[in-house]
Amino acid sequence: MTDLPEPRLLDRLGRVGRDLRVSVTDRCNLRCTYCMPAEGLDWLPKPEMLTDDELVRLVRIMVGLGVTNVRLTGGEPMLRRSLVHVVAGIAALEPRPRIAMTTNGIGLDRLAAPLAAAGLDRVNVSLDTIDAQRFRDLTRRDRLEDVEAGLKAAADAGLTPVKVNAVAMRGFNDEGVADLLGWCLDRGYELRFIEQMPLDAQHAWDRSQMVSQAEILERLGERFRLTPVQERGSAPAELFLVDGGPQTVGVIASVSAPFCAACDRVRLTADGQLRNCLFSRTEVDLRGPMREGATDTELADLVIGEMWVKKPGHGIDRPDFEQPDRPMSAIGG
Repeated sequence: MTDLPEPRLLDRLGRVGRDLRVSVTDRCNLRCTYCMPAEGLDWLPKPEMLTDDELVRLVRIMVGLGVTNVRLTGGEPMLRRSLVHVVAGIAALEPRPRIAMTTNGIGLDRLAAPLAAAGLDRVNVSLDTIDAQRFRDLTRRDRLEDVEAGLKAAADAGLTPVKVNAVAMRGFNDEGVADLLGWCLDRGYELRFIEQMPLDAQHAWDRSQMVSQAEILERLGERFRLTPVQERGSAPAELFLVDGGPQTVGVIASVSAPFCAACDRVRLTADGQLRNCLFSRTEVDLRGPMREGATDTELADLVIGEMWVKKPGHGIDRPDFEQPDRPMSAIGG
């Protein structure tokens, strides 16, 4: 096994960037109400998107700087037709990073096996409700059965542990969080609840309407016995054993209990912009210099410089907090 490179993605607080989130497209085939309007958004023009070779090159540079985990995101990553080729290119890197993907699951029934063969290690599937009508209301699409088929295909292909990401929303699905957990436990999926964050295209997020970690745990506790798992490290989710384990449920409390002090993430958008924080209002352009002939060393220096100025936290609770101009679908989760 190739030795890991000396980590170089450091910031002024001593945090080390090891987890790279790569958006491979900003397009999506759902229209979730908390993410984008019914008519969709203005998608990136194809010439502005990173090519496969450009994307893999930038990942290779960051792996050389100490990145050990790569998560492919979107939009919906499976809308990139060359996704299997991209996964294979990343899997061929030395040292090989661990490769995950966050997806809405539509089309995963067809692509799970090819992606696993190309080198994908596991998936996170976004699923906020198992009620068919609520799913249609939320996503503006009648595709719940497709998501269920995708989850099963991922498990069958060995993309494990298969994780389910769910956003709890007041007055919509918050009363059904225990039902969703039971559904996941029955199928061997690992459920992670995520507090709704101010990353919607409409800029309509309202903290008073957010369902907090405390509320989620209270509702789950009405049916299940939850025991905190002590070791967390830089993982975003706080885990709890369910009824003594071994199965767990997690809550990612980005708003009510931020974990910025242990953050090890860096983000690359589909158009080649580097972001040192999900909520950053600034980016550094890697695509432009790369297309103008920048060397690997010059691109690495840009990455190192951007990571060094990473802020202590996202500042959602500060009165001067401003939501990023880009929505989640354009940044990549």
